[in-house]
Amino acid sequence: MTPINVAVIGCGSFAQCFVPLFQAHPTVDKVFVCDLDSTKANHYKETFGTDIIPTFEEAIARPDVGAVAIFTQRHTHAPLVLAALDAGKHVYSAVPMACTPEECKAIIDKVAQTGLTYMMGETCVYYPTAMYCKKEHEKGTFGDFVFGESQYFHDLSHFPKDYQESLASYSLPPFFYPTHSTAMILHATGAHATRVTAFGYKDKDPRYIPENNPWGNPFSGEFSLMELSCGGVARVSEVRRIGYKSPSSYISGFYGTQGSYQFSNAQHLVTSLTKAGVDIRDVSDEVNPAAMTEHKADPDFKHNAANHVWQGDSFSPVQADQVARLPKEYQGLPNGHMASHQFLIDDFLTALQTGKLPYVNAWRAARYTIPGLMAHQSAMQGGIPMDIPDFGDPPEEM
Repeated sequence: MTPINVAVIGCGSFAQCFVPLFQAHPTVDKVFVCDLDSTKANHYKETFGTDIIPTFEEAIARPDVGAVAIFTQRHTHAPLVLAALDAGKHVYSAVPMACTPEECKAIIDKVAQTGLTYMMGETCVYYPTAMYCKKEHEKGTFGDFVFGESQYFHDLSHFPKDYQESLASYSLPPFFYPTHSTAMILHATGAHATRVTAFGYKDKDPRYIPENNPWGNPFSGEFSLMELSCGGVARVSEVRRIGYKSPSSYISGFYGTQGSYQFSNAQHLVTSLTKAGVDIRDVSDEVNPAAMTEHKADPDFKHNAANHVWQGDSFSPVQADQVARLPKEYQGLPNGHMASHQFLIDDFLTALQTGKLPYVNAWRAARYTIPGLMAHQSAMQGGIPMDIPDFGDPPEEM
């Protein structure tokens, strides 16, 4: 094992969740931080004891930096990823992968050409609801997949202040940030999306008047139906202005020929066909975070469940197998997003050391990203069906 130095690009409110995880990982020697806003960079230096690299260009030019972790605004990722790969750096990128299918293809081609590690940090493949549906689907609990529903309902009032004040960020088409909804259903089914039709909610907020924003985007919410390669259909939604908070990402339904899964707020139910009708099981204690289950008799349980109280650090029983492979150095460290952060950073750094593809590699990242980009095109054209470009399965070995 050769320790590596990592440069974290972008010192906003999200990246601070990950700097301690990079620092603590046994395969990392040193972590640098980089932000054009020196105040933010200095805050990170004081908080985490990191050295500062002033610019992204300097970070990817330095021979002592082996990998970069990109946490800049979501519409800026692809050019930075491509520049870093060109400079010979391994890349961890926050979601999304890119804003066009062509950029997704360019990243795939660059990874294939260089053999470097690229990973998109999609949290939701480690969300208990997605992990549970995948496990039971692979066991045959549901039979053949017929229909599923997944969504990312994240009201902009819960976003950081600097995000809300950026017009380019605030008005970004919801399906330009699709992977928190697409990844769950595609991860669980093992399929990819082949065709999509979509519609949008035309928001009355002046920032969603098309001529007022850089995207020409009228929608704060977008809703799609996707055909999947397995023959099933998924309803996938991305919404930014909605009176709802938690869980922001979830599978609400997963239906097969022999059984189904249904979820609402804190209750998870599985039904199975029998000769006598249908059996139903409450599997909430298996899927919910352990801390949530410990408090389910509390008088304020419903209020707390609806406000993200237990959806950060606490692992779920269904995540136990993955917890077992985390480095011991992570014990007691902060986590986040349904306890997914530690899994993500360990995935990336382990893949970098072994040379094997991480789970959310460039090929899979494209399959999570491109359906949303095509769904936005469909919505902008009144819901016409759109074929979804596909760039193939990830190779077994690089």
